[in-house]
Amino acid sequence: MGIEIADYDPRWPALEAEAISELMEALPGAFTRIEHVGSTSVPGLAAKPVIDLMAGTALLDAGSLDVTGALADKLAAIGYLAADTGMPGRLFFYRDRDGRRAHHLHVVPDDTLDTRNEILLRDYLRRSRADAAEYGALKRDLAARGAEGLAYTKAKTEFIQRIVDAARTERGLPLVSVWEE
Repeated sequence: MGIEIADYDPRWPALEAEAISELMEALPGAFTRIEHVGSTSVPGLAAKPVIDLMAGTALLDAGSLDVTGALADKLAAIGYLAADTGMPGRLFFYRDRDGRRAHHLHVVPDDTLDTRNEILLRDYLRRSRADAAEYGALKRDLAARGAEGLAYTKAKTEFIQRIVDAARTERGLPLVSVWEE
């Protein structure tokens, strides 16, 4: 089965708010804040219909990922399962609903949240309709050509790197690779 790219769905912000509320209620005090990231967070942008969230937490510090199993256990209780993505400095969880991927949750140290590439990309695309339209067209083209999984993700890297570089430059941040390994 190939990648599904859907037109922007005006219900996505409500699904994001519902997921954030559920996480904050189920894990009181675990997260300092949760941000809606990914393409579903950009009004008008075509996207895989998966709500991507990024949560900042003091439970992780920038130097170590020593987290008790309690966080993973509490997330599992509401359907979020841990997955190893190989991305440093974060924990990753996903949740399926009705046999389909519904949510991704990236848990990162709170002190890194504001300068995460996902946040910078989101904010830039929210301001630049032309770049958002170009990104949507790229994703639709890749899906139409049958790109899946890692190949789909890697094929978007050049575009994402260009946008993140522009966003980091605007904020006076050092340039970093968007490909985390």
